[in-house]
Amino acid sequence: MADFPPAPHSGDGTDTGKPGPTPAPGRPRWVTVLAAIAIALVLAFVIMHVAGGGMGGHH
Repeated sequence: MADFPPAPHSGDGTDTGKPGPTPAPGRPRWVTVLAAIAIALVLAFVIMHVAGGGMGGHH
């Protein structure tokens, strides 16, 4: 039996001709915005606390 040449699309011979899984979409924009807001609030709290204006009742 004769060996057939590889198909032109197979490259290294590992391509089965079937489409691969589609890549997962990126992070939704609302997640990025929510994370930025949360980080800003935490930084504001820390800055106020360190500057002496936060947690008013502590002496």
